[in-house]
Parts: sequence; C-alpha cells; structure tokens
Amino acid sequence: MSEQQDELIQRVVEELRRPVALDSSLDERVMARIRNEPVRLPEPRRWLLRPFTLRLSPLGALAAAAGFAALVAATTLAVVRSGWLAGVPGSAGATPGVAAVPFVLYAPDAHSVSVVGDFNDWDAAATPLKPAGPSGTWVVTVPLAPGRYRYAFVIDGTRWVPDPGAPLAPADDFGTPNSVLTVGS
Repeated sequence: MSEQQDELIQRVVEELRRPVALDSSLDERVMARIRNEPVRLPEPRRWLLRPFTLRLSPLGALAAAAGFAALVAATTLAVVRSGWLAGVPGSAGATPGVAAVPFVLYAPDAHSVSVVGDFNDWDAAATPLKPAGPSGTWVVTVPLAPGRYRYAFVIDGTRWVPDPGAPLAPADDFGTPNSVLTVGS
C-alpha cells in the first residue's frame, strides 16, 4: 500500500476509536420509543403452513414426550443453578424496580474474569463472572436499578478491557477505556 493509503487508514481508525458523545436525553427518548413501539412478529414461513402427517407408534410418542420432559427439566435446573433468575421480575428474590442485567465476555484464554464499574465501586473482587461451559464465554447477572453505568471487565486480575458489545464511555482521567450501559425502568 502507498503512504497515502496508510495515512488515510490511520485517520479512519483514529476516528472510529473515538468515544461517542451521547446526548443526555437520548436514553429517555429511546426507552420511550421502545415502550410505545408495537411488537411486530415476523411473517410465518411457507413451510410452516404446509400440512404434513407425523406418524408415531404409542411407544414412540411416549419416548418423545419423555425426552421433551427431560429437556425441560434439565434446562430449568441449569437456569436455577446458574443464578440467572436472581433479580428477574416475577422470580423468587426479585426486587421491584431492579433489572437483572447479564454481563457476558468471550475470553477463551482467561483464568478469571470480573466486571467492575460504578455499581460495585470498581472492586475487581466484588463481581466475578463464571465460565459458561468450555466455550470461553464468561457470564454473570447483576441486579441494577435504572440509570447509566460505566464499567469494564478485568481479565486475570490485571488486564482491564471494555465490553466489545457496548459503546465506549467518554474518556476518563485514568486513561483506561470503559463501556457505558443504560438500564431502563
């Protein structure tokens, strides 16, 4: 590549890395629009409307029902053991006005991951994530009141990284990029 192309690419990269300045009323306008927007379901697929015949012997139907019941029971047990329902409205232990916010990070080489932010006084030991199987994905659900929060992930106790799936917060005095999260009411 030429020197001009390298310079152009560098300028584009710098522009894309700049934090986005958000209007303070943006959160309220977005949440109001979401609340007022009707739910639109996708058009049904033609193959779903086509009639078909499913033939099962009584023993086959019993096996299918048992398999489905086992799947539902295993999924329910996994969700309850993971603690994902903590703070979810309508579940045991839910707190009115508090949302259960999942934090997820893909870090396949990490030995430990935690989330730090305004909500836990930036304490790396306060909110550890748990591995979600062998895939390298780490998860935790945090009950948060409505508001705007700055946060980051801490990998292996030393490396602070912003959430790759969230917008960057405006720069702070410490030089470490953080992410921003808005929890609606």
